[in-house]
Amino acid sequence: MKLLLTLSMGLLCHARLFAQSLIKDNAVTHQEQRMVYQNWDQNKFDPKSGFLGLSPYYWLVWGFVYPSYHKKDLRPLSANGPQTQRLALAGTQNAEDNKYKLHADTLRNTALSQIASQSGLISDADPLWLLYYKNKFNPVLNFNQTGYDDISKWYAGEMAVLKERLNGARTTNQDRGSRMIAYYRLLKEYQTLQGVWAIKTASAQKTLDMGRQQQRAQQGNLSVPQWTPNSDVEIAKKVLLNRKY
Repeated sequence: MKLLLTLSMGLLCHARLFAQSLIKDNAVTHQEQRMVYQNWDQNKFDPKSGFLGLSPYYWLVWGFVYPSYHKKDLRPLSANGPQTQRLALAGTQNAEDNKYKLHADTLRNTALSQIASQSGLISDADPLWLLYYKNKFNPVLNFNQTGYDDISKWYAGEMAVLKERLNGARTTNQDRGSRMIAYYRLLKEYQTLQGVWAIKTASAQKTLDMGRQQQRAQQGNLSVPQWTPNSDVEIAKKVLLNRKY
């Protein structure tokens, strides 16, 4: 009984080893290789034609069952293979995507540049404002005078309006050219206002001086210099000496 069990176990082990033995079929190997990457070599198609092409297996497989199989290159990575075509299509699409991305980036950068040049939030960083207009408009931006008499109230009101318009030109979104033109016009108006203000203050000072002289004359505190015939001559000489033109 023990001998019979031993023989049975030996036969099972031998059968198992035989069932797991390596089987190498060149036809299967060549088929696996040429379906992926290997050259479509006609000499690696099994079965071979044999001596004078008389192999019956060759004619049975390639003559009757698959007569046109080995005549077509079926590799996915061949020149015309589906995988090669997919890779070429993917490369073309990637190139087109890069073109669209470049175009979109160009539009984005252009838009950002236009926004930066038109935004009122960064108008104070403009070089022309920093180098010229900021200094010219400094009296307007820092003007806080409150008027007491009619002339001072008028000047304070005009400066307040000019300051409000200047701040509007600085903070409004507009192209740089329009902003610079606005600065130029406001500067001309400011210079005109300063000229009018100088005339008004000079006239007011003259009026005040005449009023004080009149008051002194009424109070008898005004001294009249003694007049002589040469007084008019001296006055004329002083006028000619101090003339500007």
